[in-house]
Amino acid sequence: MSKITAHINAIATAVPGQDVHHAFIGWAEARIHDPRERALFRRMADRSGIGHRWSVLPVGADGGSPVGEGGFYAVDPLPSTAARMALYAEAAPRLAQEAIAGLGPIGAISHLVVASCTGFVAPGIDQIIAAALGLGGGVERTLIGFMGCYAAVAALRTAHHIVRSEPEARVLVVTVELSSLHLQSVDAIEPLLSMLQFGDGAAAALVTADARGLALDRFFSATLPDSGGLIRWTIGDQGFAMHLSGEVPARIGRALADPGFVDRLLGPHDAADIGAWAVHAGGRSILDAVEAGLGLADGALAASRAVLADYGNMSSATLMFALKAMIAADGAANGIAVAFGPGLAAEGFGFRRLA
Repeated sequence: MSKITAHINAIATAVPGQDVHHAFIGWAEARIHDPRERALFRRMADRSGIGHRWSVLPVGADGGSPVGEGGFYAVDPLPSTAARMALYAEAAPRLAQEAIAGLGPIGAISHLVVASCTGFVAPGIDQIIAAALGLGGGVERTLIGFMGCYAAVAALRTAHHIVRSEPEARVLVVTVELSSLHLQSVDAIEPLLSMLQFGDGAAAALVTADARGLALDRFFSATLPDSGGLIRWTIGDQGFAMHLSGEVPARIGRALADPGFVDRLLGPHDAADIGAWAVHAGGRSILDAVEAGLGLADGALAASRAVLADYGNMSSATLMFALKAMIAADGAANGIAVAFGPGLAAEGFGFRRLA
């Protein structure tokens, strides 16, 4: 008896309307007192590969950014975690619903899997989304939280297992992240460069046994040794504080340059047969490290670099934006999707784009 294959049939995405990238750069530069460090920050911002990052935060009273006059962050001290979570409870379900609407008619849904790492609310965001869609109390819900950038892989892996065990299942997978809720009052270069990466976004995917879109293959996980402290996500009194060490790209690059590690990660594979790559756009240096470590051709990560340029790092939603581009591309291809996050861990899966 042949195994059932789960497929991502369609992906739709949504971002808020306010571009905060350049406003943040101005805010951050004003906090850096040393001229040499300020110049370094500007060079790093210019080299980031990011042109836009979007935020759910309300426009300031002066019609400007959330760090401007009358904006959400134009207070001292910055808003409490409670205030940020109140905004999450309103804005996250709304942005998620925008992404779901982009799928068009989705028919009957048997399971709902939601990944969201940038906020907490109870009843959960999964329940709020289910109620807004009229799914009813009988829909089976799974909420995946606080895993960070690779939470999309966990959500799709859950959908994969559901469809393989219940071939008639129609699983709605949602990722929604409001990273801009977590601006921190710091003046050191490293955390400012971490915050420079992040924006808000949401994605929705329909996963079924219907043979269209991307066929999901072997899922994999690996933790890089002696790296647990390189990516940390701490809940504080003023939002969630992200620590993203500058060592992360080099550590990823060294691991991927080891054929033994890559074989353990991807299993038996022929590199020449992989024609599509969906890599979480965690930052330009991380994409560069993946490209160099795996010896990929120029342009192999074009979809991921385009996501980074247009939206920045949207935590778990980011990989879904790249996978959307995979579905939209022409021709059949074998592909690999991979994301990196706290641990330092790599999570991913193989896929095949159907012709």
